[in-house]
Amino acid sequence: MSSEFRGTTICAVKKDGKIALAGDGQVTVGQSVIFKSNARKVRRLYNDQVVVGFAGGVADAFTMCEKFEEKLTQCGGNLERAAVAMAQMWRGEQSMRQLESQMIVANKESLLVLSGSGEVIDPDEGVIAIGSGGNYALAAARALTENTDLSAAEIAEKALRIAASICVFTNDHIIVEEV
Repeated sequence: MSSEFRGTTICAVKKDGKIALAGDGQVTVGQSVIFKSNARKVRRLYNDQVVVGFAGGVADAFTMCEKFEEKLTQCGGNLERAAVAMAQMWRGEQSMRQLESQMIVANKESLLVLSGSGEVIDPDEGVIAIGSGGNYALAAARALTENTDLSAAEIAEKALRIAASICVFTNDHIIVEEV
C-alpha cells in the first residue's frame, strides 16, 4: 500500500460579487483506504480576507499553504502579487518544484489557481475545481451557474455533493467559505 496521503476536491465559484470555495474532507492513503473523512482543506488567511483551498499530497499542500501565507504577508495582502511571488518561488526553488499540490486562492475581487507547475491561472467564467473529483465538480458547477439562480456558496456546495456521489476520493463532509 502506498503511504501517499491524497484525495480531495475543491470547487470555487464567483457569482454576483461573491466568491465561494468548497472542499470535501476525505484524505485517502493509496487507492483504497480512507484515512480521514473530515480534514479541513479550505481555510481563511490574512485576517480572514483570503480563502484558500488545496488539493494533492497532504504534506505538500500544507507546505504550499504556509508558503503562500508568507508571500501574502510579504505582499501586504495583495492576492495577485502574492500568487505571482509564489509561482516565482515555486519555479525557482528545487524543493518547491517537488511539491505535488494545487491551490485555489480568492479574495473579494479575485479568484486564482496556483498550479503544480508554478503557474497562476485566472479561471474562465468564474468557476474552477481541482483535485481528484475536480472535473466532476467543475462540470456540475458550470451547469448550476448557467441554469439556476443559486448563490456562489450554494453552487460550490452542490457541485461538491455531486462530485462526492461520483468520485471515490471525494466525500460529503463539505466546508464552504465565502468572501
